[in-house]
Amino acid sequence: MAKNRMEKIAGYEDKISKLKEQMKTEMQKQKKDERNNRTKRLCTRHGLMEKLMPDLINITDEQFETFVKTGINTSYGKKRLAEIIAQSKESIPQTHTDYAETAEGGTSANP
Repeated sequence: MAKNRMEKIAGYEDKISKLKEQMKTEMQKQKKDERNNRTKRLCTRHGLMEKLMPDLINITDEQFETFVKTGINTSYGKKRLAEIIAQSKESIPQTHTDYAETAEGGTSANP
């Protein structure tokens, strides 16, 4: 009977190591997806800026940083961004946790 338990323990250890490897693989895939999404977002947004303002192509990175800091990162720019974010939050549907909360009639730990 002791051997049977040792075999069970060994089987559990094998399962644990396989699950850890699967978790590591999934985490790597998630990080890669996040990097790809960020790269796409940066390229799309900067491409739009260059499309709207073709002269941006001819300036240095330092000049572009100055342009952003003085032209976009102003109180008006921050105000407009806050308005856009507020509008987008109003149009976002409820999350699945909100639906679960409604279905159960209780409150969720995630606000």
